[in-house]
Formats: sequence, C-alpha cells, structure tokens
Amino acid sequence: MKLRCRALIAIWCLSSMLGLGAAQAQDAAANPGRNLVMSKCFQCHSDSMFRDQRQDRRGWEAAIYRMIGRGALYTTEEIKLMADYLGADFGPAAKSAPVAK
Repeated sequence: MKLRCRALIAIWCLSSMLGLGAAQAQDAAANPGRNLVMSKCFQCHSDSMFRDQRQDRRGWEAAIYRMIGRGALYTTEEIKLMADYLGADFGPAAKSAPVAK
C-alpha cells in the first residue's frame, strides 16, 4: 500500500512540474522581450530599476545602448524586443508597473 501511495505522489509531482514547464514555455513564446530582460538585464539590475524609470520605447532603447557602451552584448533583434517590452510594460503610459517574478 505504501509503495502504491508513493508512486501516485511521485506521478502527481512529476505531472505538476511538467505542467508548470508548459505554462512557462507559453509565457516565453508570448513575450520574448520579457524573457530577454529577465535573463540579460537582471544579471546586474533589480526590478525596481525598471519600475522606477517609466521611459518610453526610445528612452529604453537609449538605456540599452548605454549598457552596450558598458560592455553588454545584445543583437539588434534583442535590443528591439527588449525596448518594445520595456516601453509597453514600463513606459509612462503603462497602467501600473508590474513586479517581476
């Protein structure tokens, strides 16, 4: 009986983890700019820096180019995706600044 119970718990845990991975994959496909910001910018910056800035897309793009001047390595496509995301979610017209997870 104990073995069967443990097996059921293990199967439930595994299925839960796989379901979570699928949800994260959908989120990644839905907003690649967010994922780039999370993976590249959060190496040095905290989420409060993004919430406090409230710049438009061009302002964020300029900030990204300043980071390139300090040694950051981004492709042109990554710059565009990150600036689009930051301008939309952390721009002056954004309703409220979301807290990064």
